[in-house]
Amino acid sequence: MRRQRRELQEASLSFLDVISCGFGAIVLLLLIAKVGDPAALEEAEKRLRAAVKTYQTELFDLRGESVVLNEQLQSRKEQLSELTERVARLKAKLASVDKQSMQLSQSQSREKEQLQLVLQVLTEEMARLVGPEFKQQNNLIGGIPVDSDYIIFVIDTSGSMQVGAWQRVQKEMLNILDIYPDVKGIQVLNDMGQYMFSAYSGRWIPDSPEMRKDIIKKLASWAPFSNSSPVEGINAAIQTFYKSDRKISIYTLGDDFQGRSIRAVVKAVDRLNQAQRGAGRLVRIHALGFPVQFAQGSAPSESAIRFAALMRELSYNNGGTFIGLNSLNEGK
Repeated sequence: MRRQRRELQEASLSFLDVISCGFGAIVLLLLIAKVGDPAALEEAEKRLRAAVKTYQTELFDLRGESVVLNEQLQSRKEQLSELTERVARLKAKLASVDKQSMQLSQSQSREKEQLQLVLQVLTEEMARLVGPEFKQQNNLIGGIPVDSDYIIFVIDTSGSMQVGAWQRVQKEMLNILDIYPDVKGIQVLNDMGQYMFSAYSGRWIPDSPEMRKDIIKKLASWAPFSNSSPVEGINAAIQTFYKSDRKISIYTLGDDFQGRSIRAVVKAVDRLNQAQRGAGRLVRIHALGFPVQFAQGSAPSESAIRFAALMRELSYNNGGTFIGLNSLNEGK
């Protein structure tokens, strides 16, 4: 009885094993089998492949851009390295220039000290030779007396001066002002007696560095009518501004004289500028001639020759100096 029960129990277990394996096989088939609409599955597969292809293309593009960016980065690094080397060279050159500048400054300082020492020695020697009672009779710079406290410019504003010499006129006015570092008053008229600054008509323009700059700036565009004759301007300057306690110099700047008679102008100015009892002159009259009418390779115009003759006579008779420029270029 016991043996028969054991055989029945072993058969039951084998049957259960077969049933379990079969059930497991069925579940596995269900898991790996494609379930659903075949068309939908195919469409999904196509979209998936398209997406994969798109991502691959973008990946390739990004890799290409990465290569280009790496090349640009390398190029920028090389440029930066070159610029760094160039900056280093420039710094070295700047240091060298600074050193040379310092050496030059020291050399100039030593030379200045030596010149001051020489000047002191010469001054002492001159004082010893001429004695303590010696007084200098005139104050000349470049042959021009600069003993005046007031200066008046009488400027020819004609077309020939405006076109041919105006930049040189501005330069020479600066040069004249430089030899008078400090004056009590300045005035600027044209050859017709018209004032540059109407606000200062009939009175002196106070001297200052700012006012001197304003005069030169105004001169650049100042162009009142002119008859190319300085007579009216000189007469207006003397009659309006002369007083016995003022030392005045008139500077006449022009290029030609269109008047009829040189002698008549000289006599008229002599009468006007003659001090009482025939002693000296009321004001000094200087003149500066600009060679506008001197065409290269040809003789100067008659009006230019007449201007030179007139200004030479007026400056000589009135304690001044006439200077005729050789060129309209600066420094000549």
